[in-house]
Amino acid sequence: MTTQFYERLSNDLTRLLENSIDYNVTIEVGENKQIYKLHSYILQSRSSYFYKKLNEISFNENHIKVLKMPDISIKIFDIIIKYIYGGIISLENFQNSVLFELLIASNELNLDKLIELLQTHFVVNNASWLKLNFSWVCRIKNLKNLNSLLEFCNNIIAKHPDTIFGSDIFLTLPEDTLISIIKKDDLQLEESKIWQYLIQWGKAQNPTLPTNLDEWTSDDFLTLKTTLKNCLPHIRYFSISSEDVFKMILPYQQILESEVNNKQTSPTLPRKINKIIPTRSTLNIITDKHALKISSWIDRRSTKYTKNNPYEFKLLVRGSRDGFDVGTIYKNCDKISSIVIVLKVKDTGEILGGYIPCELDKDKNKWIYSPDSFIFSLKTANIKKSILSRVSKSHHTDHAIANFPQHSTIFFGNNLCLVGNLKNGKKCCCLQNKDIYDSYDKFEKPIRSEKFLDKILSENSVFNVEEYEIFQVSKKK
Repeated sequence: MTTQFYERLSNDLTRLLENSIDYNVTIEVGENKQIYKLHSYILQSRSSYFYKKLNEISFNENHIKVLKMPDISIKIFDIIIKYIYGGIISLENFQNSVLFELLIASNELNLDKLIELLQTHFVVNNASWLKLNFSWVCRIKNLKNLNSLLEFCNNIIAKHPDTIFGSDIFLTLPEDTLISIIKKDDLQLEESKIWQYLIQWGKAQNPTLPTNLDEWTSDDFLTLKTTLKNCLPHIRYFSISSEDVFKMILPYQQILESEVNNKQTSPTLPRKINKIIPTRSTLNIITDKHALKISSWIDRRSTKYTKNNPYEFKLLVRGSRDGFDVGTIYKNCDKISSIVIVLKVKDTGEILGGYIPCELDKDKNKWIYSPDSFIFSLKTANIKKSILSRVSKSHHTDHAIANFPQHSTIFFGNNLCLVGNLKNGKKCCCLQNKDIYDSYDKFEKPIRSEKFLDKILSENSVFNVEEYEIFQVSKKK
């Protein structure tokens, strides 16, 4: 049987710190230059930073190694040195602002266990504080070494890019932080806007550049190119429209590695850029897992895709960006086949949707034969399981989809009805049994729970849409 006396060991080492017996290191801390008398064998055994740093310093005539740390506060260093000696820290004794400063200092000193503890404290237990102080968090240099914190921040930025790109601190972001953001494959921001923001950031780093682009010299473009050299390779030029290429990129063609050919729809860029950078994921309402599930339904697979989605989801329409009227859907999806419509229901958080493999037509009202169409409800935090409902084989497959642009409606039978302005007026609905055209259900089963279903339009059956997105789904090449 092994008996362990960690508490006694911790107490003894803490007393050694307090008494400074046989110290051989002094550290001058903070602006007030407070002196700490410490022991190299403890510092070097507990921190790889101190191991390397003290090996680089020679003993003076008094056999003391002298180290200066002016950039760390006395309060933070005091917490750290007590942790190094005694292995004890009580997070509840400090405010989050102090603990975050402690996390940054611990990262610089390579205190792995303390870094892990503090990241968990914030990401798991104090995420609300991180969100409130998000701009401050993102300005921290060397954030890339704090994996949990970086993932937390990047997930927020990917879903809500305006939290950074639209903030006052965007132009002051460190380069490595900016690169970590624009590298993200799931950044929910149009590529042309990312380009514009990148140009703004580059100019802000060089305030002497002329305001009027017509006044720029070759040296000015070279200055901007040098500033952005590590950022430009992460732009997905192939995702920028021809119109935006000519309007936004051509004026800055001198900062690119290869010139823009104005006869093409995109810059003639180094081949390696177009080959190694994937198209950004444009999923907002749904997750990658949801997309895999929808892809499995499209292929009628008995075993679901779990990774390596064979389909690309190309965003065509987003309500918050393009408008919520059904007419917008017809305008942007006219003569386009294989589309997935995804709706986030206001107040309930449900994610409903449908797949239309055939083309919509914005010019005339008609019923569409579409035996491979389906509607669905996706699993969310509040919905226990997903529901798939295919076109009923026994009833009216030639009337599965109501393509009625003149009435500003799209119906999946009567089982999912999109009407007018999806955001206001509560005109969307999911009905049971007979619909307004006196025909039977055209899909196998309802996709909403019974409390939201009715045979007629009612307060229970109608709903508004908080957000919607439409994707064209195509096999990856």
